[in-house]
Amino acid sequence: MGKPTGFLEFQRISDTYEKAETRVLHYREFVPRLADAQAKTQGARCMDCGIPFCNNGCPVNNIIPDWNDLVYRGKWREAIDVLHSTNNFPEFTSRICPAPCEEACTLNIPHTPVGIKSIERAIIDKAGENGWVLPKPAAVKTGKKVAVVGSGPAGMAAAQQLARAGHDVTVFEKNDRIGGLLRYGIPDFKLDKRLIDWRMAQMVAEGVKFVTGTMVTKAALPQGVTNDAKKTITPEQLQKQFDAVVLSGGSEAPRDLPIPGRDLPGVHYALEFLIPQNKAVAGGKKNPINVKGKHVLVIGGGDTGSDCVGTSNRHGAASITQIELMPQPPEQENGALVWPYWPLKMRTSSSHNEGCARDWSIGTKEFIADGVGKSAKLKAVKAVRLEWKDGRMSEVPGSEFEIRADYVFLAMGFLNPVGGVLEAFGVAKDGRNNARAETEGAAAYATNVKGVFAAGDMRRGQSLVVWAIREGRQCARAVDEFLMGSSTLPR
Repeated sequence: MGKPTGFLEFQRISDTYEKAETRVLHYREFVPRLADAQAKTQGARCMDCGIPFCNNGCPVNNIIPDWNDLVYRGKWREAIDVLHSTNNFPEFTSRICPAPCEEACTLNIPHTPVGIKSIERAIIDKAGENGWVLPKPAAVKTGKKVAVVGSGPAGMAAAQQLARAGHDVTVFEKNDRIGGLLRYGIPDFKLDKRLIDWRMAQMVAEGVKFVTGTMVTKAALPQGVTNDAKKTITPEQLQKQFDAVVLSGGSEAPRDLPIPGRDLPGVHYALEFLIPQNKAVAGGKKNPINVKGKHVLVIGGGDTGSDCVGTSNRHGAASITQIELMPQPPEQENGALVWPYWPLKMRTSSSHNEGCARDWSIGTKEFIADGVGKSAKLKAVKAVRLEWKDGRMSEVPGSEFEIRADYVFLAMGFLNPVGGVLEAFGVAKDGRNNARAETEGAAAYATNVKGVFAAGDMRRGQSLVVWAIREGRQCARAVDEFLMGSSTLPR
């Protein structure tokens, strides 16, 4: 695997970034891919560790040592074939996946893992530049029709796999463009949306049909959920027109913070800020929320909160503060204790490095207005410091303080699918209001409704793009087996 002594000879090559003071002036990607020579050196570090924990650390079980070795040997064409054998969309994962594979790398015990994510991006970008990513239409059509509801990574993965198996696949999306939260939830500076269009073109050539602006059911959507639908279609219509249905919508219901002052102007769910911004960057209307010269508070310490920080920096906010309910994690995990599992440790994103004050163990008590009446606006947030003991939190007496804020973005996670889709199909739910479906056995990904399957966030809840791709691929095999009695699609 790579060069036998490479891990002793070469150091890890970390990604480089455009300087913060210039990248905040635009919404383009700012992380260049590795040069061929750099990728070769990084591939050389992949040691013959005996048990490649990276494979199991990766939710799609990428065959990482194999394509590391191929890159080291300059066999790029073979490398993309190996990469595509487990991952339909490495152009997405190589940009936005947090790389659990690197945490599981044997070389991460001394905290110097192989740069797997950067090698993956080098492979897919080089393949795109050289025209190696080609449509793979089915040689024989089955005559079976499948509807996929939701066009995020789970839906796209399921649709591509099913089309390649010979089925006629139609993807339904409520918004005006395909991609789900890949398109509208993730800022352009993290994921260039041309990559979605590029992959869509391949899928269209493979026979996938995309129908946008169409909502399944007429259920009302909660605040914070975007819906561009001009048409509706009922579950009954889908079940009549198609032989199988895959439910692969996102977990879009945002977690609220129902404290005094919640209805003040200036308090928004994160996606009320991020989605209009992505649409504006794509040439649409201006974002109605403009934080230029304003004081911004982001509540929630995850990726969505980080995206609010990066977008606020590009608006030119006067100040940005991000707070988290949980305690501050350690700067570095105890690798010998937790490896090869995903560790709890301090994670600082490129958006944080552009400018952001961060604080932990903070509870939010009240949104404070600058006056009374209909003209009142947000001016500050009352907060309190928390103490954690034995997994329980308590307020520190006398620790209340105020944080200046003209805008607050709630980025505390997402609860469950919305839109009444599961209810309309009669799909049974689990304890978290997601679709109830197993992932193993003869009924894998099948709901209690015959011919209706669920995958991605719709089934497992809010999760990573790479998990959505895994579930979409596995669900596609389950649907193929349901329709044909057997399947040659990989899991």
